[in-house]
Amino acid sequence: MSLSRIVMRLARNPGTEFAGGDDHRGYALTAPLTDDGHLDEAAFSKAKDNCTVRRFAPDEDPIDGRLSRRGQRWFFDYDEDDAADDEPVHRLGAHRFAVGEYVTVTDEDGRPLTYKVVEVQPTG
Repeated sequence: MSLSRIVMRLARNPGTEFAGGDDHRGYALTAPLTDDGHLDEAAFSKAKDNCTVRRFAPDEDPIDGRLSRRGQRWFFDYDEDDAADDEPVHRLGAHRFAVGEYVTVTDEDGRPLTYKVVEVQPTG
């Protein structure tokens, strides 16, 4: 089982202050992927301690967390003891992580924002 580094950058989000997108705002995550680019649920259960996420933006320090799952719901978790900081990812288990694909993440203010996958690389 191998892990992949996935980088997503904020895509155009009309109707928000990010209408034109922002290449300096996004997420870098480490997760196991199947051959077709989907999250590998079986491998995740064995490697979840190594499945991380880093949220980055030019106006804040990077925030490190974990890729987590409860039932069928995937989310980014930045504090195990506080469920209020979880960022749900819309249908993350159904997304294909390949360059050019789009993923919707609900930010800390409850807004769904679209991110574009710009990099997928094996970690080792």
